Amino acid sequence: MSGHRDYYELLGVSRDVDADGLKKAYRRLAMEYHPDRNSASDAEERFKEVTEAWEVLRDPGKRKLYDQYGEAGVRRGGGGEAPFSGFNDFSDAFDVFMREFGGGGFGGGGFGDLFADARSPNQPRRGSTLKISVTITLEEAAEGARRSLRVSGLDACERCDATGAEPGSTASTCGTCQGAGEIRMVQRSMLGQFVSVRPCSACGGEGTWIADECRDCGRTGHVRVDRSVDIEIPAGISSDDYLKLRGRGNAGPRGGPPGDLIVQVEVEPHDRFERRGDDLVLDLPVTFSQAALGDELDVPTILGQARLKVPAGIQAGQILRLRGQGMPRLRAAGHGDQLVRVHTWTPSELSRRQREILESLREVEDAPPEPRRGEDPSFWERVKAAFTA
Repeated sequence: MSGHRDYYELLGVSRDVDADGLKKAYRRLAMEYHPDRNSASDAEERFKEVTEAWEVLRDPGKRKLYDQYGEAGVRRGGGGEAPFSGFNDFSDAFDVFMREFGGGGFGGGGFGDLFADARSPNQPRRGSTLKISVTITLEEAAEGARRSLRVSGLDACERCDATGAEPGSTASTCGTCQGAGEIRMVQRSMLGQFVSVRPCSACGGEGTWIADECRDCGRTGHVRVDRSVDIEIPAGISSDDYLKLRGRGNAGPRGGPPGDLIVQVEVEPHDRFERRGDDLVLDLPVTFSQAALGDELDVPTILGQARLKVPAGIQAGQILRLRGQGMPRLRAAGHGDQLVRVHTWTPSELSRRQREILESLREVEDAPPEPRRGEDPSFWERVKAAFTA
Protein backbone atom coordinates (compact mmCIF):
# COMPACT_ATOMS: atom_id res chain seq x y z
CA MET A 1 0.00 0.00 0.00
CA SER A 2 1.31 3.39 -0.94
CA GLY A 3 1.52 6.31 1.42
CA HIS A 4 0.36 9.85 0.66
CA ARG A 5 1.69 10.99 -2.74
CA ASP A 6 1.27 14.05 -4.91
CA TYR A 7 -0.32 12.93 -8.16
CA TYR A 8 0.98 15.97 -10.05
CA GLU A 9 4.54 15.22 -8.96
CA LEU A 10 4.15 11.55 -9.94
CA LEU A 11 3.27 12.62 -13.47
CA GLY A 12 5.84 15.45 -13.53
CA VAL A 13 3.26 18.14 -14.40
CA SER A 14 2.13 21.44 -12.90
CA ARG A 15 -1.19 21.74 -11.08
CA ASP A 16 -2.66 23.81 -13.91
CA VAL A 17 -1.78 21.28 -16.64
CA ASP A 18 -4.44 20.86 -19.33
CA ALA A 19 -5.96 17.55 -20.46
CA ASP A 20 -3.62 17.17 -23.43
CA GLY A 21 -0.48 17.77 -21.37
CA LEU A 22 -1.73 15.36 -18.72
CA LYS A 23 -2.30 12.61 -21.28
CA LYS A 24 1.12 13.06 -22.87
CA ALA A 25 2.85 12.91 -19.48
CA TYR A 26 1.02 9.74 -18.49
CA ARG A 27 1.67 7.99 -21.80
CA ARG A 28 5.40 8.73 -21.58
CA LEU A 29 5.72 7.43 -18.01
CA ALA A 30 3.52 4.38 -18.63
CA MET A 31 5.75 3.40 -21.54
CA GLU A 32 8.83 3.95 -19.38
CA TYR A 33 7.64 1.89 -16.40
CA HIS A 34 5.74 -0.92 -18.07
CA PRO A 35 7.46 -4.10 -16.76
CA ASP A 36 7.59 -5.61 -20.25
CA ARG A 37 9.99 -2.80 -21.18
CA ASN A 38 11.54 -2.07 -17.78
CA SER A 39 13.21 -4.82 -15.74
CA ALA A 40 13.61 -2.77 -12.54
CA SER A 41 12.12 -4.43 -9.45
CA ASP A 42 9.82 -1.47 -8.78
CA ALA A 43 8.67 -0.95 -12.39
CA GLU A 44 5.30 -2.61 -11.86
CA GLU A 45 4.57 -0.51 -8.76
CA ARG A 46 5.64 2.70 -10.53
CA PHE A 47 3.39 1.85 -13.47
CA LYS A 48 0.44 1.41 -11.11
CA GLU A 49 1.23 4.69 -9.31
CA VAL A 50 1.32 6.82 -12.45
CA THR A 51 -1.81 5.09 -13.75
CA GLU A 52 -3.63 5.82 -10.49
CA ALA A 53 -2.57 9.46 -10.74
CA TRP A 54 -3.82 9.61 -14.34
CA GLU A 55 -7.12 7.90 -13.50
CA VAL A 56 -7.86 10.55 -10.85
CA LEU A 57 -6.59 13.69 -12.61
CA ARG A 58 -8.13 12.91 -16.00
CA ASP A 59 -11.63 12.99 -14.44
CA PRO A 60 -12.76 16.59 -13.68
CA GLY A 61 -14.84 15.56 -10.67
CA LYS A 62 -12.13 13.45 -9.07
CA ARG A 63 -9.51 16.08 -9.89
CA LYS A 64 -11.58 18.74 -8.10
CA LEU A 65 -11.88 16.52 -5.01
CA TYR A 66 -8.14 15.82 -5.09
CA ASP A 67 -7.26 19.52 -5.44
CA GLN A 68 -9.48 20.36 -2.44
CA TYR A 69 -8.86 17.45 -0.07
CA GLY A 70 -5.94 15.45 -1.45
CA GLU A 71 -5.81 11.67 -1.80
CA ALA A 72 -8.05 11.10 1.25
CA GLY A 73 -10.82 13.13 -0.37
CA VAL A 74 -10.72 11.03 -3.53
CA ARG A 75 -10.80 7.79 -1.50
CA ARG A 76 -13.86 9.01 0.47
CA GLY A 77 -15.66 10.32 -2.61
CA GLY A 78 -18.27 13.05 -2.56
CA GLY A 79 -19.90 15.63 -4.77
CA GLY A 80 -21.45 12.87 -6.87
CA GLU A 81 -18.13 11.05 -7.26
CA ALA A 82 -17.78 7.44 -6.13
CA PRO A 83 -14.84 6.62 -3.82
CA PHE A 84 -11.65 5.63 -5.67
CA SER A 85 -9.41 3.12 -3.87
CA GLY A 86 -6.66 2.65 -6.45
CA PHE A 87 -5.65 -0.62 -8.08
CA ASN A 88 -5.17 -3.97 -6.38
CA ASP A 89 -3.61 -5.67 -9.41
CA PHE A 90 -1.21 -4.65 -12.11
CA SER A 91 -3.79 -5.98 -14.57
CA ASP A 92 -6.28 -3.34 -13.37
CA ALA A 93 -3.78 -0.57 -14.15
CA PHE A 94 -2.89 -2.14 -17.49
CA ASP A 95 -6.59 -2.29 -18.42
CA VAL A 96 -6.77 1.49 -17.86
CA PHE A 97 -3.71 1.99 -20.05
CA MET A 98 -5.14 -0.16 -22.85
CA ARG A 99 -8.48 1.63 -22.58
CA GLU A 100 -6.73 4.89 -23.37
CA PHE A 101 -3.99 3.82 -25.78
CA GLY A 102 -4.75 0.28 -26.97
CA GLY A 103 -5.74 -0.66 -30.51
CA GLY A 104 -4.35 0.69 -33.77
CA GLY A 105 -2.62 3.87 -34.88
CA PHE A 106 0.61 5.41 -33.57
CA GLY A 107 2.70 4.32 -36.52
CA GLY A 108 1.04 1.05 -37.49
CA GLY A 109 0.87 -1.37 -34.55
CA GLY A 110 -1.03 -0.60 -31.35
CA PHE A 111 0.39 -0.58 -27.86
CA GLY A 112 -0.94 -4.08 -27.32
CA ASP A 113 1.25 -5.21 -30.23
CA LEU A 114 4.25 -3.42 -28.77
CA PHE A 115 3.91 -5.04 -25.35
CA ALA A 116 3.07 -8.45 -26.77
CA ASP A 117 6.31 -8.41 -28.74
CA ALA A 118 8.31 -7.37 -25.68
CA ARG A 119 7.45 -10.53 -23.73
CA SER A 120 8.71 -13.99 -24.53
CA PRO A 121 5.60 -16.20 -24.23
CA ASN A 122 7.59 -19.08 -22.72
CA GLN A 123 9.26 -17.12 -19.97
CA PRO A 124 8.11 -17.71 -16.38
CA ARG A 125 5.19 -15.49 -15.45
CA ARG A 126 4.22 -14.01 -12.13
CA GLY A 127 1.42 -15.77 -10.29
CA SER A 128 -1.98 -14.23 -9.79
CA THR A 129 -2.91 -12.02 -6.87
CA LEU A 130 -4.81 -13.40 -3.88
CA LYS A 131 -7.34 -11.21 -2.08
CA ILE A 132 -8.63 -11.66 1.44
CA SER A 133 -10.29 -9.36 3.96
CA VAL A 134 -9.79 -8.74 7.65
CA THR A 135 -12.07 -6.91 10.09
CA ILE A 136 -10.66 -4.87 12.98
CA THR A 137 -12.06 -2.59 15.66
CA LEU A 138 -11.59 1.17 15.71
CA GLU A 139 -9.31 0.77 18.73
CA GLU A 140 -7.11 -1.62 16.75
CA ALA A 141 -7.06 0.86 13.87
CA ALA A 142 -5.86 3.50 16.35
CA GLU A 143 -3.13 1.37 17.92
CA GLY A 144 -2.18 -0.95 15.08
CA ALA A 145 -2.74 -4.69 15.25
CA ARG A 146 -1.40 -8.08 14.29
CA ARG A 147 -3.37 -10.87 12.67
CA SER A 148 -2.62 -14.45 11.71
CA LEU A 149 -4.81 -15.30 8.71
CA ARG A 150 -5.55 -18.59 7.00
CA VAL A 151 -5.10 -18.25 3.24
CA SER A 152 -6.01 -20.80 0.59
CA GLY A 153 -3.82 -20.48 -2.50
CA LEU A 154 -1.65 -22.22 -5.05
CA ASP A 155 1.91 -23.39 -4.29
CA ALA A 156 4.45 -24.90 -6.68
CA CYS A 157 4.06 -28.67 -6.89
CA GLU A 158 7.02 -30.32 -5.15
CA ARG A 159 6.58 -33.70 -6.82
CA CYS A 160 7.22 -32.42 -10.35
CA ASP A 161 9.13 -29.25 -9.43
CA ALA A 162 6.32 -27.22 -11.03
CA THR A 163 6.85 -28.75 -14.48
CA GLY A 164 3.49 -30.54 -14.55
CA ALA A 165 5.11 -33.76 -15.81
CA GLU A 166 5.41 -36.97 -13.80
CA PRO A 167 9.00 -37.33 -12.53
CA GLY A 168 11.09 -39.22 -15.07
CA SER A 169 8.99 -38.09 -18.04
CA THR A 170 9.56 -35.13 -20.34
CA ALA A 171 7.36 -32.57 -22.02
CA SER A 172 7.37 -31.92 -25.76
CA THR A 173 6.76 -28.74 -27.72
CA CYS A 174 3.08 -28.04 -28.44
CA GLY A 175 2.38 -28.67 -32.12
CA THR A 176 -0.49 -26.16 -32.26
CA CYS A 177 1.37 -23.04 -31.14
CA GLN A 178 4.90 -24.34 -31.82
CA GLY A 179 5.88 -23.64 -28.24
CA ALA A 180 4.72 -20.01 -28.23
CA GLY A 181 1.93 -20.67 -25.74
CA GLU A 182 -0.37 -18.29 -27.59
CA ILE A 183 -2.14 -17.82 -30.89
CA ARG A 184 -1.83 -14.40 -32.56
CA MET A 185 -4.20 -13.02 -35.15
CA VAL A 186 -3.38 -9.87 -37.15
CA GLN A 187 -6.07 -7.71 -38.72
CA ARG A 188 -5.47 -4.64 -40.81
CA SER A 189 -7.79 -1.70 -41.27
CA MET A 190 -7.60 1.89 -42.43
CA LEU A 191 -6.78 2.84 -38.82
CA GLY A 192 -3.73 0.62 -38.65
CA GLN A 193 -2.82 -2.89 -37.52
CA PHE A 194 -4.71 -4.68 -34.75
CA VAL A 195 -3.13 -7.70 -33.09
CA SER A 196 -5.17 -10.02 -30.88
CA VAL A 197 -3.38 -12.56 -28.71
CA ARG A 198 -5.06 -15.45 -26.91
CA PRO A 199 -3.67 -18.45 -25.01
CA CYS A 200 -3.26 -21.62 -27.01
CA SER A 201 -6.24 -23.85 -26.24
CA ALA A 202 -4.27 -27.04 -26.92
CA CYS A 203 -1.61 -26.53 -24.26
CA GLY A 204 -3.38 -24.01 -22.04
CA GLY A 205 -0.83 -21.34 -22.84
CA GLU A 206 2.14 -23.36 -21.57
CA GLY A 207 3.80 -23.98 -24.95
CA THR A 208 4.46 -27.61 -24.05
CA TRP A 209 2.57 -30.86 -24.35
CA ILE A 210 2.68 -33.26 -21.41
CA ALA A 211 1.77 -36.84 -22.16
CA ASP A 212 2.49 -38.21 -18.66
CA GLU A 213 0.92 -35.72 -16.23
CA CYS A 214 2.05 -35.35 -12.63
CA ARG A 215 -0.33 -37.31 -10.43
CA ASP A 216 -0.27 -34.63 -7.70
CA CYS A 217 -0.99 -31.53 -9.78
CA GLY A 218 -2.40 -32.95 -13.04
CA ARG A 219 0.02 -30.98 -15.30
CA THR A 220 -0.81 -27.59 -13.74
CA GLY A 221 2.50 -27.38 -11.85
CA HIS A 222 0.81 -26.17 -8.69
CA VAL A 223 -1.31 -27.55 -5.84
CA ARG A 224 -3.81 -25.85 -3.56
CA VAL A 225 -2.70 -25.45 0.04
CA ASP A 226 -3.89 -23.65 3.17
CA ARG A 227 -1.23 -21.61 4.89
CA SER A 228 -0.97 -19.15 7.76
CA VAL A 229 0.06 -15.57 7.01
CA ASP A 230 1.02 -13.09 9.74
CA ILE A 231 0.26 -9.45 8.96
CA GLU A 232 1.06 -6.16 10.66
CA ILE A 233 -1.79 -3.63 10.46
CA PRO A 234 -0.41 -0.09 10.82
CA ALA A 235 -1.99 2.48 13.13
CA GLY A 236 -4.27 4.92 11.35
CA ILE A 237 -5.54 2.50 8.72
CA SER A 238 -9.13 2.85 7.50
CA SER A 239 -11.64 0.86 5.49
CA ASP A 240 -10.43 2.65 2.35
CA ASP A 241 -6.98 1.06 2.67
CA TYR A 242 -5.46 -2.29 1.89
CA LEU A 243 -2.20 -4.08 2.65
CA LYS A 244 -0.03 -5.62 -0.05
CA LEU A 245 2.25 -8.55 0.80
CA ARG A 246 4.61 -9.17 -2.10
CA GLY A 247 5.27 -12.76 -3.06
CA ARG A 248 2.54 -14.23 -0.82
CA GLY A 249 0.02 -14.89 -3.61
CA ASN A 250 -0.43 -17.81 -6.00
CA ALA A 251 2.55 -19.62 -7.50
CA GLY A 252 3.45 -18.48 -11.00
CA PRO A 253 3.08 -20.64 -14.13
CA ARG A 254 6.20 -22.33 -15.52
CA GLY A 255 7.93 -21.97 -12.17
CA GLY A 256 7.47 -18.20 -12.22
CA PRO A 257 7.57 -16.03 -9.10
CA PRO A 258 4.50 -15.96 -6.87
CA GLY A 259 1.99 -13.14 -7.08
CA ASP A 260 1.01 -10.82 -4.27
CA LEU A 261 -1.48 -11.03 -1.43
CA ILE A 262 -3.90 -8.13 -1.02
CA VAL A 263 -5.49 -7.77 2.42
CA GLN A 264 -8.56 -5.52 2.34
CA VAL A 265 -9.09 -3.93 5.76
CA GLU A 266 -12.56 -3.27 7.16
CA VAL A 267 -12.86 -1.18 10.33
CA GLU A 268 -15.99 -1.93 12.37
CA PRO A 269 -18.32 0.96 13.28
CA HIS A 270 -17.88 2.14 16.87
CA ASP A 271 -20.72 2.57 19.34
CA ARG A 272 -19.39 5.92 20.66
CA PHE A 273 -17.19 7.46 17.96
CA GLU A 274 -17.82 8.36 14.35
CA ARG A 275 -14.73 8.58 12.19
CA ARG A 276 -14.26 11.50 9.79
CA GLY A 277 -10.89 10.95 8.15
CA ASP A 278 -8.31 11.31 10.94
CA ASP A 279 -10.81 13.05 13.24
CA LEU A 280 -13.35 11.44 15.57
CA VAL A 281 -16.78 12.77 16.56
CA LEU A 282 -18.20 12.09 20.04
CA ASP A 283 -21.69 12.97 21.29
CA LEU A 284 -21.53 14.20 24.91
CA PRO A 285 -24.66 14.66 27.08
CA VAL A 286 -24.45 17.34 29.82
CA THR A 287 -26.97 18.50 32.40
CA PHE A 288 -28.70 21.87 32.18
CA SER A 289 -26.63 23.20 35.09
CA GLN A 290 -23.37 22.08 33.45
CA ALA A 291 -24.37 23.78 30.22
CA ALA A 292 -25.45 26.98 31.96
CA LEU A 293 -22.64 27.24 34.54
CA GLY A 294 -19.83 25.46 32.71
CA ASP A 295 -17.81 22.51 33.97
CA GLU A 296 -14.68 20.41 33.49
CA LEU A 297 -15.33 16.79 32.57
CA ASP A 298 -13.41 13.62 31.84
CA VAL A 299 -14.55 12.43 28.41
CA PRO A 300 -13.66 9.19 26.64
CA THR A 301 -11.14 9.18 23.82
CA ILE A 302 -10.39 6.28 21.50
CA LEU A 303 -7.54 5.06 23.73
CA GLY A 304 -8.34 6.55 27.13
CA GLN A 305 -9.72 9.76 28.61
CA ALA A 306 -9.08 13.49 28.31
CA ARG A 307 -10.10 16.55 30.34
CA LEU A 308 -12.61 18.79 28.55
CA LYS A 309 -13.61 22.29 29.63
CA VAL A 310 -17.27 23.00 28.91
CA PRO A 311 -17.75 26.78 28.76
CA ALA A 312 -20.65 28.42 30.58
CA GLY A 313 -23.65 29.08 28.37
CA ILE A 314 -22.85 26.44 25.79
CA GLN A 315 -25.76 25.62 23.49
CA ALA A 316 -26.99 22.19 22.43
CA GLY A 317 -25.22 21.03 19.29
CA GLN A 318 -22.16 23.21 19.81
CA ILE A 319 -18.86 21.45 19.05
CA LEU A 320 -15.72 21.50 21.18
CA ARG A 321 -12.34 20.33 19.93
CA LEU A 322 -9.78 18.13 21.69
CA ARG A 323 -6.65 18.57 19.59
CA GLY A 324 -4.52 15.53 18.91
CA GLN A 325 -7.04 13.08 20.42
CA GLY A 326 -8.23 11.62 17.12
CA MET A 327 -6.81 8.86 14.93
CA PRO A 328 -3.09 8.63 14.15
CA ARG A 329 -2.26 9.70 10.62
CA LEU A 330 -1.40 6.70 8.48
CA ARG A 331 2.36 6.51 7.85
CA ALA A 332 2.73 10.13 8.95
CA ALA A 333 3.39 12.02 12.17
CA GLY A 334 0.65 13.35 14.42
CA HIS A 335 -2.99 12.64 15.14
CA GLY A 336 -6.31 14.09 14.11
CA ASP A 337 -8.63 15.80 16.59
CA GLN A 338 -11.65 14.70 18.59
CA LEU A 339 -14.76 16.78 18.02
CA VAL A 340 -17.18 16.73 20.95
CA ARG A 341 -20.80 17.58 20.17
CA VAL A 342 -22.61 18.76 23.28
CA HIS A 343 -26.18 17.69 24.06
CA THR A 344 -28.24 19.09 26.92
CA TRP A 345 -29.79 16.17 28.76
CA THR A 346 -33.31 16.61 30.15
CA PRO A 347 -34.28 14.19 32.96
CA SER A 348 -37.57 12.35 32.45
CA GLU A 349 -38.18 11.84 36.19
CA LEU A 350 -37.60 14.39 38.96
CA SER A 351 -37.32 14.09 42.71
CA ARG A 352 -39.39 16.44 44.89
CA ARG A 353 -36.31 18.53 45.68
CA GLN A 354 -35.37 18.80 41.99
CA ARG A 355 -38.89 19.83 41.05
CA GLU A 356 -38.95 22.53 43.73
CA ILE A 357 -35.64 23.98 42.52
CA LEU A 358 -36.76 23.98 38.91
CA GLU A 359 -40.09 25.59 39.82
CA SER A 360 -38.16 28.36 41.56
CA LEU A 361 -35.89 28.73 38.53
CA ARG A 362 -38.87 29.00 36.19
CA GLU A 363 -40.09 32.02 38.09
CA VAL A 364 -36.88 33.97 37.40
CA GLU A 365 -35.42 32.57 34.19
CA ASP A 366 -35.48 34.45 30.91
CA ALA A 367 -37.39 33.25 27.88
CA PRO A 368 -35.21 31.85 25.09
CA PRO A 369 -34.50 34.28 22.24
CA GLU A 370 -36.35 33.94 18.97
CA PRO A 371 -34.22 32.00 16.49
CA ARG A 372 -32.95 33.97 13.54
CA ARG A 373 -32.31 32.73 10.07
CA GLY A 374 -28.81 31.30 9.75
CA GLU A 375 -28.14 31.19 13.51
CA ASP A 376 -28.70 27.45 13.93
CA PRO A 377 -26.53 25.63 11.42
CA SER A 378 -26.94 21.91 11.01
CA PHE A 379 -24.67 19.49 12.84
CA TRP A 380 -22.49 18.66 9.84
CA GLU A 381 -22.13 22.34 9.00
CA ARG A 382 -20.77 22.84 12.50
CA VAL A 383 -18.49 19.80 12.06
CA LYS A 384 -17.21 21.30 8.81
CA ALA A 385 -16.56 24.57 10.58
CA ALA A 386 -14.73 22.72 13.34
CA PHE A 387 -12.54 20.91 10.78
CA THR A 388 -11.45 24.19 9.25
CA ALA A 389 -11.04 26.16 12.46
